Amino acid sequence: MIMTDDTICAISTPAGVGGIAVARVSGKDAITLVDKIWKGKSLSNADSHTAHLGTIVDEQGEAIDQAVATVFRNPRSFTGEDVVEIAVHGSRWVQRELINLLVRTGCRIADAGEFTRRAFANGRMDLAEAEAVADVIASSSRAAHRIAMSQMRGDFSRRLTDLHDQLLNLASLLELELDFSEEDVEFASRQKLLEIAQEIHSVVTRLASTFATGAAIKDGVPVAIVGETNAGKSTLLNRLLHEERAIVSDIHGTTRDVIEDTIEIGDTLFRFIDTAGLRETTDVIESLGIERTISKLTDARIVLWVIDSATTPGQLSSVAQRVLPHTSPDQTIIVALNKIDINAENVEALQSALMGILPKGAIVAPISAQRGDEIDALQQHLINASGSADIAPGEVMVTNARHYQALTRAGESIARAIDGINMGISGDFIAQDVRETLHHLGEITGTITTQDILTSIFSRFCIGK
Repeated sequence: MIMTDDTICAISTPAGVGGIAVARVSGKDAITLVDKIWKGKSLSNADSHTAHLGTIVDEQGEAIDQAVATVFRNPRSFTGEDVVEIAVHGSRWVQRELINLLVRTGCRIADAGEFTRRAFANGRMDLAEAEAVADVIASSSRAAHRIAMSQMRGDFSRRLTDLHDQLLNLASLLELELDFSEEDVEFASRQKLLEIAQEIHSVVTRLASTFATGAAIKDGVPVAIVGETNAGKSTLLNRLLHEERAIVSDIHGTTRDVIEDTIEIGDTLFRFIDTAGLRETTDVIESLGIERTISKLTDARIVLWVIDSATTPGQLSSVAQRVLPHTSPDQTIIVALNKIDINAENVEALQSALMGILPKGAIVAPISAQRGDEIDALQQHLINASGSADIAPGEVMVTNARHYQALTRAGESIARAIDGINMGISGDFIAQDVRETLHHLGEITGTITTQDILTSIFSRFCIGK
């Protein structure tokens, strides 16, 4: 994608029939070109941020549709250029004729993400804010939307700007140290340089550490539902989804493949993965399902381990051997002690036995998936384990893998600078690590980027945005 100063157009609302469709036109001739197909008050004389009722007409003067045109004059528009947004009725024919008419008038159909790319090129937003536009559009839960809106408002960018200023301060002190190394002048002690570098490292690593939670909230927190056959995994999935998504049967091995579905609980989207029951089996197909279970268990952020409360404390050890060896300290384990409505007398003894084998931080939640007993409490445990409830207002979360990679590299280079200061290495070597840190942070906001990176980022946007 190559930046041009021509005038582009596209339908910005979703494809298909609707009550209203909106076409966006942006470029130096946007208002003049729309005026050519407009019957009503002249848009060329209209003030910025005003809406006007009129009619779209073709070259023969035949009416295409009644419309509302909203004028945004540069630089106070989304793209920083003159922009006209034309709202017409949502007929597919009307949409198609409007775009064809605009093209015949002199517009070019926009590439994917070209409106947002022009906003970036014209300084209306930096690259991190531009990427957040796509995240806002794609957000599928309140928590994901809140994070994306924070980034689009510039909260993340402002944090990076603060880091940039601190790095420039550190670099300037190092340069002064080099320039006056032979003079009896001290602009900053090595201890002061160390403190600045450590503060930068602390902020960078803290931002990078939010990626696991941020990405999970953005894409849906993966929850693997695992356990023995007939423990009630599929019944629990159906209960959580409020629909009969999985087949429920008393026959062992009914669930042989992975079943996935999503639902929003509270403000957070969860991606539940019902898996084949874990047991010894000679059935080839069931064995493949168990292999997939172990794979999904390993990848999940939350392991929802369903145990039949009819299980005796003496059986727990062998049951646990099918689950716990495949978990990691980064995962939260929630044990759903199921069927408490028919085995209530076993619950207390099982809870006590579980505390002796579960890792630190694991949670035991007695439930009845069949009747729905204590499901609300289980859902709250899921929300707490997702990390979404711990996000303070205004807290910056990293959700983009590109940003995480750049922050990780920035953390590595500023860590080398800290090591250099501690070891008394010459300032010119330390300055190089500081400049490298600036480079990696600049990749996030777009102050340092390449044409390939921009093309890759904006090609993932929808047409019209």
